[in-house]
Amino acid sequence: MTTAPRPSGIPPMPERNTKALRAAIAEHTPQLLADFDAHWKWAVGDAHDIAPVPAFLAQWWAEFAIARDPSLDRHIHDLESRAADASTNAEATQLLAQAAHLRREAGKAEPGQ
Repeated sequence: MTTAPRPSGIPPMPERNTKALRAAIAEHTPQLLADFDAHWKWAVGDAHDIAPVPAFLAQWWAEFAIARDPSLDRHIHDLESRAADASTNAEATQLLAQAAHLRREAGKAEPGQ
């Protein structure tokens, strides 16, 4: 599978495994790499237990799916920022619900999409 960005400039999702995801992060969103590696070391490497791997992969799968698309990344961060500055709890809740929905949808991306 190619990891070259499409005409839209958004790279495809890699194969769904930590090695391919790390390589895609390193190539397309290197600003995430240090956090990815630190989280891996904390959650999996130091634990000497592979039980956390599926949750780790799910979290970083969504993070990469968002970060590879700068407009989606900006939109989600804008919603979260607006929620932090909201004047009412209802407004903040509504904005965070939108951001959470977009994060969940991004996490559903399939390899090659």
